[in-house]
Amino acid sequence: MGDMKIVVGLGNPGKEYINTRHNTGFMVVDRLADMLEINVKKRKFGARIGSGEFAEKKLILLKPWRYMNRSGQVVATAVGFHKLNLKDLIIITDDLALEPGRIRLRARGSAGGHNGLTDIIEKLGTNEFARCRVGIGDKIEQLSRNQVDYVLGRPTEDQKAMMDSAITKARDAILCWIEHDIETAMNKYNS
Repeated sequence: MGDMKIVVGLGNPGKEYINTRHNTGFMVVDRLADMLEINVKKRKFGARIGSGEFAEKKLILLKPWRYMNRSGQVVATAVGFHKLNLKDLIIITDDLALEPGRIRLRARGSAGGHNGLTDIIEKLGTNEFARCRVGIGDKIEQLSRNQVDYVLGRPTEDQKAMMDSAITKARDAILCWIEHDIETAMNKYNS
């Protein structure tokens, strides 16, 4: 077993948040967990975690089990515990700036207004970590509702199919990142 990779999907715990747009990160982790037969149930670091392997690398799947804007300490604790190099960390988030069906990988960058990423950057003291952003934005629908209601709402039927394909695409992009690196995944999956 060579390197270890940690994949973090962001979301809010609690029944009322299941399948809401803001929980897209959780959905991608769940899709990875299904495929790799990893059970993400263990409670540790204030998260639900599971471990397994892929492409001869040890893999930890992690869902911070605090509210979104308190994800940072969970991630910082897991990174510190495993003495992880930040190149071996990726964060999966929903993104209002991308339309449903699209994903975008980045090697680093600002939080872009995402309260989960904001807290992670603050607690890690750096924005030098990879992220996979999954689109949930819909300009027309967003205009008619406030942002909080929108992100905490559930996708429309039309959006659901697009988001479903994006979640699968994000899963595949994460597998590519684990096996290769962020540049390879970006070149292949940033359409």
